[in-house]
Amino acid sequence: MGSKEVITIENDFTLIRFQNDGNENFHVKHPVNQGLIQFHFGIKGKTKFVFNEGNYAIDLRDEKALLFYNPQKELPLDLELAPNTWVISVLISIKKFHGLFSTESEHIPFLSEENKDRKYYKESDISPSMAIVLSQLFHYNLNPSIKNLYYKGKGYELLSLYFNRSEDPNAEQCPFLIDEDNVMKIKKAKEIIIANMAEPPGLEELAEQVGLSLKKLKMGFKQIYGDTVYGFLFDYKMDYARQLLDSGSYNVNEVGLKIGYSTGSHFIAAFKKKFATTPKKYLMSMNPNT
Repeated sequence: MGSKEVITIENDFTLIRFQNDGNENFHVKHPVNQGLIQFHFGIKGKTKFVFNEGNYAIDLRDEKALLFYNPQKELPLDLELAPNTWVISVLISIKKFHGLFSTESEHIPFLSEENKDRKYYKESDISPSMAIVLSQLFHYNLNPSIKNLYYKGKGYELLSLYFNRSEDPNAEQCPFLIDEDNVMKIKKAKEIIIANMAEPPGLEELAEQVGLSLKKLKMGFKQIYGDTVYGFLFDYKMDYARQLLDSGSYNVNEVGLKIGYSTGSHFIAAFKKKFATTPKKYLMSMNPNT
């Protein structure tokens, strides 16, 4: 069930989709030329990056990103994807990467003159806006003739968001986000609604469960995840529904029931609102021979 899809966007600019929907670990390798910057984005699951023939390894977890750069040696990809794991990797040459930025790029450490010959490693969080682009890269449903153009646009968008130091120019002035305890409560609220997606609690009940006022819950959730509580949950449920349909293990009515729709017509309407197609047509597009 593991797969690797390599999309060549331009010379020295490649995007790779790694996907393991199976029940066993998926081991995959990919050569990488010297002098390429590597960005790896964990969409879900857990991945292990192996180096020096197994002598060294780095874990990539969901909602995390890794950056590798070593101008002195090649860093070929040697990945072990756990079950139910998705990863997107971007490989771009340092020359092309330099050309993307103006002279006002001193906040990117390895672009500085004194670091140009040094190796570089960084782990960071995937921001909500990056998560949206990554989801779009996995869930495109477009004519094959524009696939490369779509990936090119999304690849550049992903890099720009990665280096955007603050998505919200007022974030530093917001006392709510500075409070790590509040941020943890908002993340807990997200976990609760996902765990109970078929019958989620009301907003007041949810606020009480995580120990926040209703106002702080609504404001904080929008700031961290870029959407309202139920707006976020709707998108999550629809993406989960698509994964269930992709698995081939459930029919349309079963998927609707799993995510909380008591009638098939309500689920079909919601799915069409999100993806502009019905679940049945989506399944037919995935399996044209059935």
